[in-house]
Amino acid sequence: MDVTIYHNPDCGTSRNTLALIRNAGIEPTIIEYLKTPPTRTVLKDLISKAGLTVRGAIREKGTPYADLGLDDPTLTDDELLDAMLEHPILINRPFVVTPWGVRLSRPSEIVLDILPVPQKGPFAKEDGELLIDAEGHRIA
Repeated sequence: MDVTIYHNPDCGTSRNTLALIRNAGIEPTIIEYLKTPPTRTVLKDLISKAGLTVRGAIREKGTPYADLGLDDPTLTDDELLDAMLEHPILINRPFVVTPWGVRLSRPSEIVLDILPVPQKGPFAKEDGELLIDAEGHRIA
């Protein structure tokens, strides 16, 4: 099964998304994008295939977003991409790529829309929110 997650192990949403992928019986390719950032071409492709704008794929919280003046509406997509590539923490996460599409899985359960196989059993997020029942069916 060809599934890739652009993952940050320090992020709860990213950990929950990875756990949902594994709950479907899939062991994905894990790219820790802070250690191995995507190329410009790959990043643009992820953003486009996820149906996002470049600005919509930028993470603000816990990043140098404000310090770099990235809230300036006159900045071009290329300028924003330059900042994301220079500071990978600005790339929102987790992006997941499957045969059924690409999504920025925020919240984590968005990944369920593009997993090619069903969940194998119950699943609750780290905060205890139950997403999948004992039969592997989505609750919400």
